[in-house]
Amino acid sequence: MSKVVLITGGSSGIGKSVGEYLIQKGYKVYGTSRNPNKIVNHPFNLLRLDVNSEASISKALQELISLEGRIDVLVNNAGMGITGPIEDTPTDEMRKVFDTNFFGAIDVMKAVLPSMRKQNSGLIMNITSIAGYMGLPFRGVYSATKGALELITEALSMEVKSFNIKIVNVAPGDFATNIASGRYHTPVFETSAYKEKYQENLDLMDAHVDEGSNPIEMAKAIHKIIESNNPKIHYKVGSFMQKFSIFLKRILPDRTYEKLLMNHYKL
Repeated sequence: MSKVVLITGGSSGIGKSVGEYLIQKGYKVYGTSRNPNKIVNHPFNLLRLDVNSEASISKALQELISLEGRIDVLVNNAGMGITGPIEDTPTDEMRKVFDTNFFGAIDVMKAVLPSMRKQNSGLIMNITSIAGYMGLPFRGVYSATKGALELITEALSMEVKSFNIKIVNVAPGDFATNIASGRYHTPVFETSAYKEKYQENLDLMDAHVDEGSNPIEMAKAIHKIIESNNPKIHYKVGSFMQKFSIFLKRILPDRTYEKLLMNHYKL
């Protein structure tokens, strides 16, 4: 029997690439979008779901269960980016990103867990970020949302283990997607104390996304995790240097590592 996979944020980018790949491997794939009617010629079914609405999440899950009778894999991929100096970024915008990247992901997990408990099986994959392992300048809020999701995953993994449900994180590095277009960018204020450095780093961030890896690498990694009988809790998918930066943080003194980051971001 083909496994049923739900991918939040499945209309574009990593979510779309993962769905396309899993279909080729024989899975039944459903994606989600806030406005699925606006998306034409999509390679797999899209359900209407807004991770910021518990009613929307519940309705989408009920629809999926009525169609397939089960859900075997959740790929918690929906998210948004945010950039800006902490001092200049409106706190309300920070809350919106936490609502999507952190609380939204939690609400989707809470919605699928009853079905997974009933069938005594399931796999939840939270798509976090290598940025969640370190506080990056001008991306601190984004780093915080993904770091928080990493820790929630660790806790939930222990809570649901007796129900034969597995929870993992998959942290991508930079991939060539349209994520930059969906970010909240704090304006580069003329009077800002961070004006020049922030603008330089905005240009650097966009270049990193444009030069990022092919999302098919994430799709292959996720497929391998689904097929694993005993998956790890933490996975990193990215360039050697991106993954090596996490290792360096573990072994270097804090200020030494901070200096490396500041050199990289020209601060």
